[in-house]
Amino acid sequence: MKVAEPFTLQKHPKSRKKALVLFSGGLDSTTCLYWALAQGYECDTLTVTYGQRHAREIRSAQQIAEKVGVKTHFLDIQLPWLGSCSLTNPTQELPDIPVEKIPEGNIPSTYVPGRNLLFLSLAGSLLDTIDADTIIAGPNAVDFSGYPDCTPDFYKAAAEALNRGTKKGVTEGIEVLAPLMYLSKTDIVRLADQLHVPFELTWSCYAGGDKPCGKCDSCKLRARGFAEAGVKDTSIG
Repeated sequence: MKVAEPFTLQKHPKSRKKALVLFSGGLDSTTCLYWALAQGYECDTLTVTYGQRHAREIRSAQQIAEKVGVKTHFLDIQLPWLGSCSLTNPTQELPDIPVEKIPEGNIPSTYVPGRNLLFLSLAGSLLDTIDADTIIAGPNAVDFSGYPDCTPDFYKAAAEALNRGTKKGVTEGIEVLAPLMYLSKTDIVRLADQLHVPFELTWSCYAGGDKPCGKCDSCKLRARGFAEAGVKDTSIG
C-alpha cells in the first residue's frame, strides 16, 4: 500500500519539519492530519470556506484541530461564480448515482471550479509566512468523483509552480505530499483506524444538515470504504 507521494522534495530538510495541512474536517483530510502528526511533523491547518452547502464540515475541522492541539487558520473567500456548481448552490440537486458508477462519465456537477488550485495557492502564500516546509493535502485518484484537480498530474504541476513561485520554494524547496493519492477508500479507512482518527468528529456529506444524507457521492464512497474495511463508522451511530 503506497501511503505517500512526495511530488517535490525539499532541498534542505530540517530535523523536524513543519507542515501546513489543508484541512476540511472530512475523513480524508483528518486522516492526513493524523498521518502527519504520526510522522513527526509539527502541524498547522488551513481550512477554507467558499460558500459550500456542507459548511457543517467547518465545525468538524474546529473540533478535531482542538482535539489534537494544532494551530488553525480559517479563511473565508467569496467567489460569486462558484454558485455554478451543486456543491455551493443549494437550488441544484446533488448527483445520486450507484456507487460503482461514480468514477464514470463526465465531471459531476459537484466539481468546484479550480478549488484545489485555489487551496494550494493559498497554502503556498501562508507557508511563506509561517516558516513551514511541507504542504499536505488529501486528494484521492482511486475512489473519487473524477475531479481534474484531484489527480497526480495536477499535483505534480502545482508542486512545481509552488517551488518556482514562492520564497520558500526558490530558496529551500517545498515538499508537497498527498498521502492518500493512490489508496482506495477502504485503505484510507484502514489507515485512519490504525491512526485512531475520531470518525465521529469527521464530516463527509455534501448535503450538510444534521445527519449525513447517505445519497451523495461522498456518503456512498465513505460507506463502501467502511463496509469493505470492516470498521464501524462512529459518525452515524
